[in-house]
Amino acid sequence: MSKRIPATLIAGDGIGPEIVEATLVALDALAAPFDWDAQAAGLAGIQAAGDPLPQATLASIRKTRLALKGPLETPSGGGYRSSNVRLREEFQLYANLRPARTIVPGGRFDKIDLVVVRENLEGLYIGHEHYVQIDDDPHAVAMATGINTRAGCRHIIEYAFEHAIATGRKKVTIVHKANIMKALTGIFKETAEQMYEEKYKGRIAMDSVIVDACAMKLVLNPWQFDVLVTTNLFGDILSDLVAGLVGGLGMAPGANIGRDAAIFEAVHGSAPDIAGQGKANPTALMLAAALMLDHVQRKDLGDRLRNAIDATLNVDMVRTGDLGGSASTGAFAKALVSRIKNG
Repeated sequence: MSKRIPATLIAGDGIGPEIVEATLVALDALAAPFDWDAQAAGLAGIQAAGDPLPQATLASIRKTRLALKGPLETPSGGGYRSSNVRLREEFQLYANLRPARTIVPGGRFDKIDLVVVRENLEGLYIGHEHYVQIDDDPHAVAMATGINTRAGCRHIIEYAFEHAIATGRKKVTIVHKANIMKALTGIFKETAEQMYEEKYKGRIAMDSVIVDACAMKLVLNPWQFDVLVTTNLFGDILSDLVAGLVGGLGMAPGANIGRDAAIFEAVHGSAPDIAGQGKANPTALMLAAALMLDHVQRKDLGDRLRNAIDATLNVDMVRTGDLGGSASTGAFAKALVSRIKNG
């Protein structure tokens, strides 16, 4: 019997509970080694404890150092601060891993297999923003401060290279805007070049590209890239662009990795408009669970889950509505379990 692994489970908001339930059914079929501690966050956290990130949830993750999370709702413009950002800061989850692989062929792009590695804690997302009043307009001027540190750059660049080498990748591309933001992203490019010379030259190829050119090249010829590593804002944008190459956020898992904790998630929203209707596609969260299995040294189970997802979608042709099918969330999960058990 494999060693049991404590893990925090956050069902999330909107469609979160449905896709989490479907994912747990698949993990049970795999006999995955997780012992779950269910906690609330987002709107569910406010309803349960008056806080979008309750202390009990934080305490659970501090104890387990591992979590699987459904989508959390964050109000736009006002309201409370993103629980996702707070979680990254609380546990110093500096690396955001966003793989994008074609699962359902026949779209605009085929045979995509890319990884975006995004710095998660620095840049323009540190939240140092304020307004300046002029005359009677309290919002006359908006200002934001971005900060990148040498240490933060080294952490994410080292993670990108080590992950690329460990997973048999051929090339790491440094994405920057050092031609204009010479200090803020220049430090990122400079650090990457130094680290490559010191540690990685001869082990893997490296190149660099300006972020706007990278966006264009990803649409013209995405196959020229392998692993992309970049700063926070650019990584946020490019990881969604890359998800679009493989069918959208419904096919995009995410992992947030730190030295002491890791949180795995579907990166799409909570989709409250379809919550409770059995329409949600659980694939992204299932793929995040596969990354979680990889993380705890059970890549054998992660690969079984990915292979079962592939077969359910492309051999059995069981698909949810967003992929042109008619299966409910539960029906997809049931077909997937059959694949896991019968191969």
